[in-house]
Amino acid sequence: MLELAILGLLEDQELHGYEIRKRLRDELGLFSNISFGSLYPALSRLERGGAVCAIEELNDAVDPVPMTGSLSGERAALRARRTSPARGRRGRKVYRITDEGRRQFADLLASEAGAGAEDARSFGLRLAFARYLPPQARLRLLERRRAQLAQRLTETKAATAGSRLDPYARSLVEHTTESTERDISWLDRLIDAERARAPHATTTSVAPTEHRDRDTPIGNTPHGGQTRRG
Repeated sequence: MLELAILGLLEDQELHGYEIRKRLRDELGLFSNISFGSLYPALSRLERGGAVCAIEELNDAVDPVPMTGSLSGERAALRARRTSPARGRRGRKVYRITDEGRRQFADLLASEAGAGAEDARSFGLRLAFARYLPPQARLRLLERRRAQLAQRLTETKAATAGSRLDPYARSLVEHTTESTERDISWLDRLIDAERARAPHATTTSVAPTEHRDRDTPIGNTPHGGQTRRG
């Protein structure tokens, strides 16, 4: 999943390693604990596989004169920096996706291998880059996730029906059930919007959804919808 995220970010623009980490953590929000110890080995693997290339970029930022407490010492440091041919020039790697990387990115994004066990993180990552998918593939992604949540909701209700739960355990089950229902409602709106944009796109992976709120605007978050109870 990390390689997919990196290639997706580089599809937009060239980035330094620090910028990749920042966007993974702050924008995608799916790798909040990503460290450079995980990021750079992944970049190295992609580079070895020809998916990305790295170029050295010189940084001409001037380093501050060290404060030594001695006026003569600080003047000497300033003179030395002015006469140095490499003053303040530090190299940083800028990563760029290649044609091979674009091919790998498309394969990873469209892959349905292990789709039956797709979790929220995997789905969220693919949805973040869904603009690169063909309309039918986007629709399959959304419908597949909806089917998984609907099955989970059915199983949860069946497992807790008639069970003697204390008020606190029951409130937790109800919270989980309502969250799943909100996610399904959100997906319904995304599916409807996708079909409206591409009316000829059809899928056969899951049955059409029922009882949708077609007048509700598309949401921006998984919990942006209203809970619907049958």
